This record gives sequence, structure tokens and C-alpha cells, in this order.
Amino acid sequence: MSELLTLSHVSKAFGGVQAIDDFSLSLHEGAIHGLIGPNGAGKTTIFNTITGIYRPDGGEIRFDGKVITDISPHEAARLGIARTFQNIRLFGNLSVAENVEIARNMRSTYSLPDALLRTPRFRRVRRETAAQARDYLEIVGLSDRAGERADSLPYGHQRKLEIARAMATEPKLLLLDEPAAGMNEEESAELVDFIFRLRERFKVTVLLIEHHMDVVARLCETCTVLNFGRTLASGPMEAIRRDPEVVAAYLGGDEA
Repeated sequence: MSELLTLSHVSKAFGGVQAIDDFSLSLHEGAIHGLIGPNGAGKTTIFNTITGIYRPDGGEIRFDGKVITDISPHEAARLGIARTFQNIRLFGNLSVAENVEIARNMRSTYSLPDALLRTPRFRRVRRETAAQARDYLEIVGLSDRAGERADSLPYGHQRKLEIARAMATEPKLLLLDEPAAGMNEEESAELVDFIFRLRERFKVTVLLIEHHMDVVARLCETCTVLNFGRTLASGPMEAIRRDPEVVAAYLGGDEA
């Protein structure tokens, strides 16, 4: 398979703190790759450089054959990069359906004059957008709660809504920042199955930050371990779990 995302020797510092130090990563289309490490290892900073929130101090980022090192967040979204956040960022006072419709509007084809004049084209696209939003809610099992306020949903359902909203932008690459945070074992298992289904249905590539090692082990074919902004190890999950440096630095002492 061809490479979808490549980071080459990317670095990012904040004052005297080196958040990312000479980081490289390649993801081929259809991969599910884990990004793990202690808090403060630089994982979310990597997400922020990929999506244009931060501009790297050095190195290059390529996505789908294009250099995106200096891209803006809205340009990244239009190219096909979507993400969720460690702390859920829904529009809590809007309905479940409206949260997805807002994201889906990025792919809308009507113009500003169409919207101001409420032309037939605008009304047709709005109907299509609402129908598409219902389809995404059906996929995540929330279609029966479409009219409820987003902040009224249980935590696990809010996580699914955030993923539905990201998928509504039709991404090629989905960045998931701790999607299993706050979930119990049963919810985490359901999340793993759900992400597999997303990949199968939409052929999306997934880069995942996660502290639940059972989720990473079940979901990810390959994994990169970060420590103080540098790559400690990278490769197949089985090799990562046996790596003595990873065990000592992150997985908790000597392997049993």
C-alpha cells in the first residue's frame, strides 16, 4: 500500500522544552497505528503539528503526496485529516444531529449568496446534509438520540458522537486522541470493534493516542513509543511489548 502520512525529522519546542525531537513516522493507507508514551511525551503535540495547530520548528510533513508542514487547520480538514480531542469538544448546547451537520457542512456545495437568499440549491443541500448526518449517527448507534442536546449524552456516547462528527468530514486520516479515556472495560471493547468497522467501511487510516494498553494491543498492528519527545521504539505491537527499553520506561518495570 502507498504511504498516506510521512513525518520526517519533525521538531517542536516551547521555550526551553523540546516537545518533539527529531520525530519520524510513516503510515500506509489503511493502517491503524498507535502512539503511546507517558504524559508529556509529545503525543498530542504531534497531532497538533499534523493538523496545523502548531507549525514545526524543523522537519517536513507530507500527506497524500503533498507537503503540509505549513498548513492551516481548515486546510488540513479539507485535504482529509480529521481528529478528536483528549477533552471532548462538542457543541454541548446543540443537538446531536446538529453537531454532525456542522461538520458535514464543510463538504457542502452551496455559496454564501445561496445561503443568504435560501435558494433551491441551498434548501436541497441542507436536506442532503441532514440525511447524511442521520446516516453517520446510525453508524455510531445514536440515531435515536439525534434531537437531544449533545451535553445530555453519557460520556461514552459523547465519544462516539465526536467520532461521528469527525467522520462526517470524509477523512482519509482519522486522528484519535485517547478515545477510550474514561471508559470501562466493556465500553473499551466496544470502541475497538467500532474503530475496526469504521476502517472496513470507510477505508480510513487511523493514528491513535491511547493509555489503555489493552485497547492499543487489540487495535493497532504497529506502534510508536515516545519518551521526552523522542522515539523510544517503533514497530509491530508484539515487538514493542517485548522491548526491554519500552518495558522499563513505560510499561512498568521488568517484564514478568
